[in-house]
Amino acid sequence: MRATYVNIYLGNLKNNILQIRKNIPEKTKICIPVKADAYGHGAVNISKTAVECGVDYLAVATVAEGIELRNEGITNTPILILSIPQPSEITEILQYNLIPVVQDEEFIFLLESLAQKNKKNVPVHLKIDTGMGRIGCLPEEAIDLAKKIALSKWLKLDGIFSHLPVPDSTDIQNRNFTANQIKIFKDTVNKIKLSGIEPGICHISSSAAVLYYPEFSMDMVRPGLAIYGYYPNNKNDDISLLPVMELCSTIVAIRHMKKGQTVSYGRTWEAPCDCDIGVLPIGYGDGLLRVYGKNLQVSINGKKYPVCGRICMDQCMVFLGNNGNSVSRWDKTVIFGPKSFGAFQDASDIAAAADTIPYEITCGINKRVPRIYING
Repeated sequence: MRATYVNIYLGNLKNNILQIRKNIPEKTKICIPVKADAYGHGAVNISKTAVECGVDYLAVATVAEGIELRNEGITNTPILILSIPQPSEITEILQYNLIPVVQDEEFIFLLESLAQKNKKNVPVHLKIDTGMGRIGCLPEEAIDLAKKIALSKWLKLDGIFSHLPVPDSTDIQNRNFTANQIKIFKDTVNKIKLSGIEPGICHISSSAAVLYYPEFSMDMVRPGLAIYGYYPNNKNDDISLLPVMELCSTIVAIRHMKKGQTVSYGRTWEAPCDCDIGVLPIGYGDGLLRVYGKNLQVSINGKKYPVCGRICMDQCMVFLGNNGNSVSRWDKTVIFGPKSFGAFQDASDIAAAADTIPYEITCGINKRVPRIYING
């Protein structure tokens, strides 16, 4: 086992799924996004655990991500592709029973043509852009597109969905924007129903909407960040989320420094006194970016120690002070993770200090860092 590794606490994942379940209507389905290797947690193991917990759908960003799950034995759970695939990937969509997003007549025609050629019925989800400005048809185009799908012998309208850009914001303008998005979406769905078309599963809620607008859960919710243990913005006291990922390393060397000696590239850190420096075999090549170093503190034997000097590609250093016997070579070091398990910071703390978001922290942990899955 490498000295740098990630613990994935599947018990915390199960807790988070149950917490989400408690906050939504009983009949509302749950779709777990496992794109980007489940936000760095490992898509296959996270997906299998989620399915065991009764999750209804999985969501990926690419066809390749969906194929990986199918090849690993996840055969019966619907897998929704949230991004628009290339025409050349349609054959694989059919072969692996994936559910593509559609937003325009051209792609619907291509999909229907290949579905007919392969004599394969294909469920699709129609994406409506209610204000994200990314992908999706305009609300006024949705009825005609829904009709084209409904009239097709080979396509089935399995669902209609949209996405919210600011459901985590407390700003009154953003809250009004979100409320208007939900109104536009509901009005569009109702018009589709009035035209005689069954819209399938209607969904718009991401993690923030589940936590802050549970009344708009509709037929299905898509909590991503919350499933992995983080609140999109303000903590919701009704839901107790637990971080799933713990990033660990090991003290592989202890170096004695004289006062005035410098450490690492750029000589940006100078020993304030005679002291000890611990070396960790983790760096930005593993996803521990240089920008994190300025405010990063690690946990060793229940005590805080700051990173000193610039983080390197494969290594970083921590200031041990007048160490004595407090830290020894080969001691476990926790960089971030569940605070209840001994970490002093989680991914949201590092994200706040680096002016980014927890998604970027967990997604950034490189695949060369082994994942250890812990049940319980």
